[in-house]
Amino acid sequence: MSDNDSKVPLPDLEGGATPPEVVDAGPLAPGEESVHRGAADLEAVFDVPVQVSAVLGRTRMEVGDLLKLGPGAVLELDRKVGEAIDIYVNNRLVARGEVVLVEEKLGVTMTEIIKADTN
Repeated sequence: MSDNDSKVPLPDLEGGATPPEVVDAGPLAPGEESVHRGAADLEAVFDVPVQVSAVLGRTRMEVGDLLKLGPGAVLELDRKVGEAIDIYVNNRLVARGEVVLVEEKLGVTMTEIIKADTN
């Protein structure tokens, strides 16, 4: 990178009180969009319903074995204890996380966001 390249400030992950200095990248080229977007820019999609799934693991079994399952049955999944679970939005993997207990209910803490492929 040359000294003339514009710099974008990184977020302060340490929780410091002073925000990073913003370096002016100059005017935008024709057709170029600003990278500074806020939640207000997404207001049009706030009410769009999505399906969110947290997948602990998977297994395969025959229908006959499935019909034999009853209360207290244990299914062996393809994940190990402590391994991250997959979080899907509309059947698309978007994050990985950990199961947590929130006021006697199960919840999920996202630990990794999966970047979308733009193919």
